[in-house]
Amino acid sequence: MGVRKRQMAERIKAEKQELAFAKLNNCPTSPRKMRLVADLVRGKEVEKALAILRFSPKEASRRVEKLLLSAIANWQAKNEDANIEDAELIVKEIKVDSGRMLKRLRPAPQGRAHRIRKRSNHVTLVLGSNNNTQA
Repeated sequence: MGVRKRQMAERIKAEKQELAFAKLNNCPTSPRKMRLVADLVRGKEVEKALAILRFSPKEASRRVEKLLLSAIANWQAKNEDANIEDAELIVKEIKVDSGRMLKRLRPAPQGRAHRIRKRSNHVTLVLGSNNNTQA
């Protein structure tokens, strides 16, 4: 490995060390409904995001709230000596990708059948510190 490539790899590794990830795979709601909830919390501070999700009437918000709490726990496991309030954590990135689709048939009139697609999604949530973005 060349010197520049090694330096770049070490820099990327150091940047990833300050982030916390959490993933939710095969969540049985449609990606479109999940994206509506994800758009509410993208770029927000962690406390505000939790408050938004807690009082949102959507069913998908419960799953995203649980995922956010998991990401916070992952951040605490990495940074044991740091305090959450001092770190000013924000939801840096939240992605919703479509997952596997269950295909079913529903009987229709006159001997026909209609396809039903039961969609699922994958959600990836990345937490980062607000202090690091300004530096």
